[in-house]
Amino acid sequence: MASLDTLRVSFFQECEDLLDRLADGLRQLAADPVNYDIETVHAVFRAVHSIKGGGGAFGLDDLVGFAHLYETVLDGLRTGRTVMEDALMQTLLRAGDVLADLVTAARDGVPPPAELTARVATELEQLAGGHGDKDESFAFEPMMLSLDPIEAEAPSVSDGPRHDIYFAPQGELYVTGNEPAGMILALSRLGTVQVEADLSEVRPLADFSPEQPGLRWRITLDGCIETAEIERVFEFVEDIAQVRINLGPPPSQEEEPTSPAEAVEEAGVAAQIQPTAEILALPLAAAGARGAPAAPPPVAQDGAVATIRVNLARVDKLINLIGELVIMEAMLSQVIAKAGLDSNSEAASGLDRIRQLAGEIQESVMAIRAQPLRPVFQRMERILREVTEATGKKARLVTVGEATEVDKTVIERLIDPLTHMIRNSVDHGLESAAARQAAGKPVEGTITLSAAHRSGRVIIEVADDGGGIDRPRVRDIAERKGLIPTGAVLGPSDIDSLLFLPGFSSKTEVSAISGRGVGLDVVRREIQALGGRVSISSVDGAGTTFTIALPLTLAVLEGMLLEFGGQTMVLPLSSIVETLSPASSTIHALGRSNRVVLNRGELIPILDLVEVFDLPRLGDPPEQGVLVIIVTDAGTRAALAVDRILDQRQVVIKSIEDNYHAVPGISAATILGDGHVALIIDPEELVRSARSEHAPPLLSMKG
Repeated sequence: MASLDTLRVSFFQECEDLLDRLADGLRQLAADPVNYDIETVHAVFRAVHSIKGGGGAFGLDDLVGFAHLYETVLDGLRTGRTVMEDALMQTLLRAGDVLADLVTAARDGVPPPAELTARVATELEQLAGGHGDKDESFAFEPMMLSLDPIEAEAPSVSDGPRHDIYFAPQGELYVTGNEPAGMILALSRLGTVQVEADLSEVRPLADFSPEQPGLRWRITLDGCIETAEIERVFEFVEDIAQVRINLGPPPSQEEEPTSPAEAVEEAGVAAQIQPTAEILALPLAAAGARGAPAAPPPVAQDGAVATIRVNLARVDKLINLIGELVIMEAMLSQVIAKAGLDSNSEAASGLDRIRQLAGEIQESVMAIRAQPLRPVFQRMERILREVTEATGKKARLVTVGEATEVDKTVIERLIDPLTHMIRNSVDHGLESAAARQAAGKPVEGTITLSAAHRSGRVIIEVADDGGGIDRPRVRDIAERKGLIPTGAVLGPSDIDSLLFLPGFSSKTEVSAISGRGVGLDVVRREIQALGGRVSISSVDGAGTTFTIALPLTLAVLEGMLLEFGGQTMVLPLSSIVETLSPASSTIHALGRSNRVVLNRGELIPILDLVEVFDLPRLGDPPEQGVLVIIVTDAGTRAALAVDRILDQRQVVIKSIEDNYHAVPGISAATILGDGHVALIIDPEELVRSARSEHAPPLLSMKG
C-alpha cells in the first residue's frame, strides 16, 4: 500500500497537470470573455475543485480555503448567478496565479505570499457574495458502526421520470480527496435517491489495493430533473470515474419494492457480504446505501494513452550511457579502419548496424526528455500581467507554437531569460497610452511570443509592436557610460547590440522592473550557457524583436569533423549549407588581407580557420583547400577555409566552462574515437568576431 509521502508526491505531480488545465481554460476565457464556452468554465472549475480536494486530504488549510473561494466564484459563473465582466476576468487570472503559488509553497514547505493571497481572497469574497462561507461537500459526521441486519424500507415513489446512474470511481478519485458520499448527498438534494452498493469486486483487506478499490454504485434518482443537473454533480470527476446516466420510465406505485436479499438472489449471487467490504461501504450507508446486485463491468476508455512518471535522474543516466556508446562506436570504427578491413566485411556491417541502433536509441531517449514549451509560455502570461500592473500599461500576450518541443533542461533554464525579455518589451518597448494614440495605434499593446523548429534548432521570438529602439539615445548612453569610444563608427545592428552590454540601462530611475543595469546582458549570458544565441532587430515606430536560437538537445550533436592547422575540430551540421572545392577564378581579394568566394552569384567572405585560431599553416593555402559554407541564425553567410573534411558523425557534447572556462569561438568539446579531445566550433561567434574591425585571433593554439 502506498505511503503517505508517496501519495503526497503524487498529489503535487497531479497539481502540475491541473494547473496547466486551469491556465489553458483561463486563457481561453480571457481571449473572448463575452462569447465564452460554458464547458471551458466547467473545466476550470474541475481543476480548482480537484486541487482543493487533494489539499484537504493532506491538511493544506490555506490552499483549501482559497480554492473554495475560487470555485465558489466559478460556480456562480457556470450557474448564471454571476455575469462575466473584465474586472471578474482579471480577478480569475490573479486567483489562478495565487493558487499556483499556494501549491508551490505547500510542496516546498515555505510560507505562501501572504499579502497577495489576502488581497485576491478579498476580491473573491466580494464576488462570491456570501455564497462561499460554508463548504458542505466536505461535511463529515461520525456514526456508530452496527453490524445488525438492516431492515429494508420501501423507497418513496416520485411522480417524475427515473434516472438510473452507474458510478464506478477509479483509485485516483480518492487520491485527489473526492468523496463519493458527498456526490450522493448532492444528488439527494435534486430528488429522491436510492443507492445500491456493488461490493463484488472489493478485495479482502489483506489484498486491498487503493489503486483498484473495486467499489461501485447503482443510483436511482426520481424526480423532474434535467440530465445536465445530474452531470454537473459528477463533472469534476468525469476523468477519474465511470459515470453512466440513463433516463427510464416513472416507477410504478403498484410495484412491490425489492428487498436487498431478494435483489441479490435474483442476480444469482450469494447474499453474503464480507464484513471488510461492509465497513468499506460505510460512508455511503449514511447517504442511504443498501446491498446491491452486480453492476455491469467497467467500460475501457478508448484512445487513452498509458503514461508513467520517471525520475529525471534515470533519464539523464541513460543519456550519459548513450553518449559513451557513441564514443565506443567511434573507437571501434577507427580500429576497423586501422585493421584494413573492407567496408563490406562482417565487422564493418555489424558496426554500421550498431551505429544505426545507437542513433535510434538516442532519438528515443531525446524524445522522452522533449517537452512542449506550453508551461513556459503560460508562465509568461503571468509575468505580463504583473508588469502591466506595475507600469500601468495595457498589453496582451499572443503565443504561437507553444506545442514546440524542447529538451526539458533547456525549458527549465529558459524561464529567467524570457522573463527579462517580456519585462523589457513592456517597460521599454511599448509606448505610453497617449503616445500610442498619437501614433494611431491601439492603446493596448501586443507582445508576441513564438517558437518553431528551424534547421535543427529551436527559434524563440519575443516581439512587441512598440516604437522600436531609439538608437541615438542608446548610443549617447553607451558613450556617456564609457561602454564605447566617442565617435565610434557603428551600424544600426551594432547599436542594437549595445543593449546586451553589461551595465547598460536606459532607465534613470530604479524600479521593481528595471533601472539597475542588470537585464539583457544576463539574458545573453544565460542563452550562451545553453549553447544558443540571442539577437535583436528593430524597426523605428513598428517594434522590436528578440530572437533566441537554441539547440534541440544539450547531450548529442550531429557534426562534421574538420582538419586544419594540424587540429581536428567539429562544426555543427545544422549551420552548414554546402561544401565546395573552389576554383582559383572564384576567389577574389578584398583589400589587403580579406578574400571572398563567388558562389551561385553571391560574394561570400572567407574565414581562414588557421588564421582565426592562430594556428601554424601546415597544408595548402585557402585557395587550394576546402570551403564550408555556413549560415548564421541572422542569415549571414560565411565560407570557412579548412584543409580537409574527415567525417560526419554524432558527437557527445562536453561542457568546457564546467572544466575550464569560456573560450571565444568554441561552444563545447567532445571525445573522439581515438580518445583525443576535439573542440566544437561556435559558428555564430566566428562570424560575429570576423565582422568586428581589428578583431584579434579568437584562440591562439600555437605552441
